[in-house]
Amino acid sequence: MKILSADQIRALDAYTIKNEPITSIDLMERASVTFVNWFIKRFKPHREVYIFCGPGNNGGDGLAVGRLLTHVQYSVKVFIFSSDRYSKDFDINLKRLEKLVTITKINSKEDIPILSIGGIVIDAIFGSGLSRPVGGLYADIIKSINDSKVTRVAIDIASGLFCDANNEDPVKLKVDYTFTFQLPKLSFLFPQNEDYTGCWVIGDIGLNKSFIESQSSAFTYVEEEEAFSVVKPRSKFSHKGDYGKVLIMAGSYGMMGAAVLSGKSCYRAGAGLVKFHSPRCGVQILQSSLPEAILSVDPEENFISSLPDISGFNTVAAGPGWYEGAESAFLLQQIFENKNINLVLDAGALNVLSKNKELLNALPQNTILTPHPGEFKRLAGEFSNDYSRLEGLRKFSQRYKCIMVLKGANTMVALPDGNVSFNSTGNPGMATAGSGDVLTGIIAALLAQGYSPAMASKLGVYLHGYAGDRAASKSGTASIIAEDIIDGVKDFYLEFDKKYSASL
Repeated sequence: MKILSADQIRALDAYTIKNEPITSIDLMERASVTFVNWFIKRFKPHREVYIFCGPGNNGGDGLAVGRLLTHVQYSVKVFIFSSDRYSKDFDINLKRLEKLVTITKINSKEDIPILSIGGIVIDAIFGSGLSRPVGGLYADIIKSINDSKVTRVAIDIASGLFCDANNEDPVKLKVDYTFTFQLPKLSFLFPQNEDYTGCWVIGDIGLNKSFIESQSSAFTYVEEEEAFSVVKPRSKFSHKGDYGKVLIMAGSYGMMGAAVLSGKSCYRAGAGLVKFHSPRCGVQILQSSLPEAILSVDPEENFISSLPDISGFNTVAAGPGWYEGAESAFLLQQIFENKNINLVLDAGALNVLSKNKELLNALPQNTILTPHPGEFKRLAGEFSNDYSRLEGLRKFSQRYKCIMVLKGANTMVALPDGNVSFNSTGNPGMATAGSGDVLTGIIAALLAQGYSPAMASKLGVYLHGYAGDRAASKSGTASIIAEDIIDGVKDFYLEFDKKYSASL
C-alpha cells in the first residue's frame, strides 16, 4: 500500500471527484458514512459526543458525522469556530445540521466548553492539509481537550499533526483513535507521534485506485495481501537442495542462545540446510538444541576467529551473540571479500562495524543490516527526531548500497534506491531478548530460497511480526519469549498453504 503526501492526497480527492464522477459534497458524505459505520460499532450511544469542527473540509466531515450520529440516537453537541473562510461543503453540511441540533460557535476562550468525564470528542478541526503550527483560539481548544478526561477520536488525522513532515510545536491533539481515509499517513508510523495517533484505522472511501497506482512514492506500507502474494509455493518434486544452504556464524561464550534461536528460525522459515560455524564452547549446546543442523568448529574455544569454507553456501548470516574484539573485525573483512553471496549482518557484527567504520566501504552490494535503534545510532549517529532518522536511514542505505532493516514498531526496510517500506505486523511483546536473532534466521532462510535481498527483507519482517502476533494471541504480549515467535512462523506457512490451495 502506497503512502502518499498531503499534496498527493489532495490531488487524489480532486481526481476522484472529476473522474468517478462524484460531487465533492457526496464524496464527503461517503467518507462520513464510512466513519460513522466504524464509530457506532465501537462506541455505544449512552456517552456524550462532542464534535469540534474547523472551517475547512475536515470540519465539513465533522458536521456530516454529527448529523448521521443524531439519526442513530447519539447525544451530539457540535462546536464551530468563527471564520469568514468556511469551505463550500462546510456551509452545505452546516445548513443540513442546523435543523437537528444546536450548534455552538466558539468566539473566544470563554466559549470553550467543559467536557463531561467519560465523553467522546470527535476531532474535525484540521485535516491532512495542515502545514503550519496551530495558534490562537485553536491552540486553546486543543490544550483544553487534552486536559479533559474524555476519549478522543480524530477524523483523518489529529489536529496539529502534519501528514508527512515533522512538527516541533507541542500543540497537537492527543487522541485514542484515528480513523483515516483510504491510505495511512507517514506521520502515523513514528514512535514520537504515538500520543497523537493512537490506534489508527483505515476506511476505504472509494478514492480512485488507478490514480493511486500512478503516483510515485518512496514509502509503502506492507500488509497481508502483498506479503502472501510473493510467497513461493513448493513443488512436489523438490528436495532440500532447492531451498538453499545457510551458514550461520553466531555465538560466543555465554551467548550461544543467539545462535540456537537464529538457527531454529532459519529452519522454521524454510531453509533447506543450515550449518553453524561455532566456537568450541558451543558445540554441545548446538548439537543438542538443534539436531537438524550440521556444525563446523572454530579453533578458538570462546569465540569465532576464522572463516570456514563458504563456497557451498548461497547465504551467510553473521553477528548474533558475537564477540566484538579485533579478531571479529578481521573476520568481517574476510567475509566481505566474498561478493557473490547473500549476507545478513546483525547484533555483534553491527557493533564491530560501528567501531570499524572503514569496513562499511567494503560491504558487498545488497548486504542486509538489521539494527535496532541503538545499533543504528552507533552506525550513523544521533538524529533529532523520527523524521530525520528516516532520512538518515535512507541516506545510509544509498551511500553503502545496502539494505537497512531498522527494527521496531512498523519496522522500516530501506533500499539503496531510496525506497522505504513500513511493516504492519508485530506487537510490543516482541521487544524481548532473542527476537532479533529470530529475524536474522528468517531473512537468511528466505535469501537461501531465492528471494531477492529486498523481498527477503520485507517478507521476513512481515513474517516475523506475523509470528509474533500469533504468539501474542496464544499467550498475551507480556509473556512472549523468542521461541514463541519461532513457533508462530509455522502459522504463517499454514495460512499460506490454505490460501494457496484455495486459489488452485
